[in-house]
Amino acid sequence: MSCFLVPHFNFNALPDTLLRENLCSHQPLPSQRLLQCSTSASHSTSNNYRPAVILPGLGNNSGDYHKLEQTLEDKYGVPTVVAKVSRVDWLRNAAGLVDPNYWRGTLQPRPVLDWYLKRVDDAVQEAKLLAQQQDASISLIGHSAGGWLARLYMQDFELSHHVSLLLTLGTPHLPPPKGVAGVIDQTRGLLDYVEKNCSKAVYTPQLKYVCIAGRYIQGAPLWGSSNSVANAEFAVPEGEGVNMKPESGSTLRGRIVGQGYKQVCGEAEVWGDGVVPQISAHLDGALNISLDGVYHSPVGSDDELRPWYGSPSVLDQWIQHLLH
Repeated sequence: MSCFLVPHFNFNALPDTLLRENLCSHQPLPSQRLLQCSTSASHSTSNNYRPAVILPGLGNNSGDYHKLEQTLEDKYGVPTVVAKVSRVDWLRNAAGLVDPNYWRGTLQPRPVLDWYLKRVDDAVQEAKLLAQQQDASISLIGHSAGGWLARLYMQDFELSHHVSLLLTLGTPHLPPPKGVAGVIDQTRGLLDYVEKNCSKAVYTPQLKYVCIAGRYIQGAPLWGSSNSVANAEFAVPEGEGVNMKPESGSTLRGRIVGQGYKQVCGEAEVWGDGVVPQISAHLDGALNISLDGVYHSPVGSDDELRPWYGSPSVLDQWIQHLLH
């Protein structure tokens, strides 16, 4: 099912910890959740920042974003809600297998993904309750597939007119290229639908799209020589003293990661966050940002050696978009 929504989810390229994760996240009751958010937000009531909603990526659950949620609330005073998703929820996507369009590669996101979009709508309604002003706008933070699912939500749901910022983290926005040998659209047409039917990215005072890509590891072709195999494969943030040079086996990893990249953008020898290529995570019309040394997922990440988009040192580099 990982290939059904996002073509880049390569278990061989990810840490073993991902495979050992519990299936379900355990979230507080709604009343507890509102109390926690209200208490955190009260630390910075004078800031009056718009609430944010985090949209989990494919295979992730709400609990994977708890640390990011707490940092946004406690350190920056941004009221935050995570859309409630468990790992087993993603099995609902199997409903698409009975649709003939799945096999034709022309699958449409609804009704297959209605369950996820409803969770987002619930989270947006909860975030509106946390806002200090009745007409306050909302920020959407979409991680991985959550970024293009946010675009679907903004297209079809009434409350989306409250959204003034869509910030995506490692989202594969673009459909894979057609006619490339060895590349199969594993979204089965979903990203084609998004590209053709969802509003184009803009960066205006009323609505801003900010697309953030990570440059963690360069992929390599499966066969033959490659610059990314011969040279260092890992990007180290400028000024960081972390040793992230290739170790034994890193050449093989680069080739495996490269095959995942190829399924997303048609090329293996490109930079990306270990799952999504940099070039696929940007949109024309958006404010596009690339960050060195940033890994794709909170699962298997390490704030010091393998920071992901929500790690404190990385969050510091994009938090300003939520505060203005």
